[in-house]
Amino acid sequence: MTEPSHSTVPLRSRALEHLRELTGNPAADFHPGQFEAVSALVEGHRRALVVQRTGWGKSAVYFLSALLMRAQGYGPTLIISPLLALMRDQVSAARRAGVRAAAISSANPTEWAEISAALDRNELDVLLVSPERLNNPRFRDEQLPQLMSRLGLLVVDEAHCISDWGHDFRPDYRRIKDMLGQLPDTVAVLATTATANERVIADVREQLGVGSGYRGEVFTLRGPLSRASLRLGVLRLPSTAVRLAWLLEHLEELPGSGIIYALTIGAAEDTARALTDAGLRVAAYTGRTDAAEREELETALKENQVKALVATSALGMGFDKPDLGFVVHLGAPSSPVAYYQQVGRAGRATDSADVLLLPGREDRDIWEYFATSSMPTEEKATAVLRALAEHGGALSVAALEPRVNIKRSPLELLLKVLAVDGAVERVGGGWQATGRPWTYDAPRYERVSEARSAEQQAMLDYQTTDECRMQFLTRQLDDPTGEPCGRCDACAGPWYPTDVRSESSDAAEAALHRAGVPLEPRAQWPTGMDRLGIPLKGKIPEAERAERGRALARLTDLGWGQRLREIFHGDQNGAAVDSTVTSDLGRASISVLAQWDWQQRPTAVVAMPSVSRPRLVDSLARGLASAGHLPFWGSLELNPDVPRGSHGGNSAYRLAEVWDRFVVAPDLARQLASTPRANILLVDDLVDSRWSLTVAARQLRFAGADAVLPFVLAAQG
Repeated sequence: MTEPSHSTVPLRSRALEHLRELTGNPAADFHPGQFEAVSALVEGHRRALVVQRTGWGKSAVYFLSALLMRAQGYGPTLIISPLLALMRDQVSAARRAGVRAAAISSANPTEWAEISAALDRNELDVLLVSPERLNNPRFRDEQLPQLMSRLGLLVVDEAHCISDWGHDFRPDYRRIKDMLGQLPDTVAVLATTATANERVIADVREQLGVGSGYRGEVFTLRGPLSRASLRLGVLRLPSTAVRLAWLLEHLEELPGSGIIYALTIGAAEDTARALTDAGLRVAAYTGRTDAAEREELETALKENQVKALVATSALGMGFDKPDLGFVVHLGAPSSPVAYYQQVGRAGRATDSADVLLLPGREDRDIWEYFATSSMPTEEKATAVLRALAEHGGALSVAALEPRVNIKRSPLELLLKVLAVDGAVERVGGGWQATGRPWTYDAPRYERVSEARSAEQQAMLDYQTTDECRMQFLTRQLDDPTGEPCGRCDACAGPWYPTDVRSESSDAAEAALHRAGVPLEPRAQWPTGMDRLGIPLKGKIPEAERAERGRALARLTDLGWGQRLREIFHGDQNGAAVDSTVTSDLGRASISVLAQWDWQQRPTAVVAMPSVSRPRLVDSLARGLASAGHLPFWGSLELNPDVPRGSHGGNSAYRLAEVWDRFVVAPDLARQLASTPRANILLVDDLVDSRWSLTVAARQLRFAGADAVLPFVLAAQG
């Protein structure tokens, strides 16, 4: 008996076979609605929107559809996916099911050429790209048109990002609307999300309906959002120190391993440090964490090697640990939708998971800061367009920043918004004006601002409500079907301890007011360095690392951060202003060193070589040496054969820029070789990626230093 061809086997049977391969479960079956979504895409070539809670299996819909459409002779599937963690998990899941998948993102630039070649040879079934890739000049102009011409399926994952009503709106997602307008009617389109209310759903559905030939109705599948496994609670404590003290006392009592969310990078890093110093197994995970370190930390959490990751929203959409036991928030997200998205990481494959919110008095100030920084103003937009027009060509973000007096992150976001509006475009040398007319859409931004204010108030109401907290959250997502959960603190009373001992509060207070900002040493080389001609990979050996260092403050901090911003902002043309260190900064730096909990005390001081501020660095190093009664051994030198880098790009390229750039001069080498115990205080003015300090410390260790302890005035971020 001959095997039937795929064309004679019912679609459901073929899809079910692939589902069981994908899940590794020979008894797996479709969740309600899953096959209907697959059928709409594969048989109907529909445009579809799937809104289902985390864990329902949205990724299964697009992977199965991709395989089935490839079997029918259609082209590859393009998945637009917002986070690196999500991409890694999706590629791994796809390959388990026999899907030939690859991702192009900022985490793997050295692999792009190979992936593009595989795509050209028709050897990929699925390509995942970040939304930011849509504005990369080479990808946008060369690769995307060719891919679009033979696309079988387009997937927009975390589709709430496409809507400026969504809690996580990203300007680059608005480019998808233009892509949809170029697609023929035969190309199926799928948008998926777990976090969308009716306003966002209507906006996404409207954008999905745009197209040159599409005239059909958007297939919409929406399921119930209530999560029976989650036990919700809110504990209001009087201060940041008491919230940290609660974690110091009670973190180990929470089930399994989980995530502690913080609203800012600084809060995440400070909390992780305090918990680590107290002997708890935690680590920080933020937007400043390198791709290689992120992957290592995600694995550590999945394998329960840590009790928790202390994370910003950088660890969110797509991170998949089905048995995640708890989610704690130090500070409330700005909307119930955003909160639901983050707590949805927990309890996906367990009967119970604990979710606790510890709101802070500063939450509203943080919400306001992020809301205003992400919302373009007419004044700032006009300043950017004027600066680009006056220059008459492309400008990098670094070159544009001093011309418009806008900080780096808000400026990058504003450029993306202007690019989506067609007023600027990204080219090889940076950004340039297009010359097209542009009008500030004040009514739209006013509507968005009003919606965000309403969402913030709803988040405040969630903290004080007497009704079931799960019911409150799902109603905010316009899902009125949920019944009272019977488990949250509103339904069943507090399930969490509410007491905090005074000793824990004192310890937390001391940890938060410790002088200076720690500089954690780099522990992992970026991936792909061998492709850049540098034979490095894996962990940095302990014998080649710096020790934990210190900065006086972050540039984003209040207090000393403001003083340091004045120094590092530069003149009105953006050029660095160099002068000797002022007495107030000198005294503050000495105070940081005096309170430093040294593992090895420094025995000598060495300065980093500075191109932009040599007087500042030299005077700071000499002043610290004098105050500490330590010898000053001079400065490292710059290798004249290594050109100065551009201070841009991803981590691999940032490292490549400074590789072999620093030289241990003969006199310094002799001092190191002749000193029995050489612990070097390595002094610099400003640290960003930490690769300069990492490479310099490595050179000093090779030259005989027993320990290298970095100290800088300011840390970026």
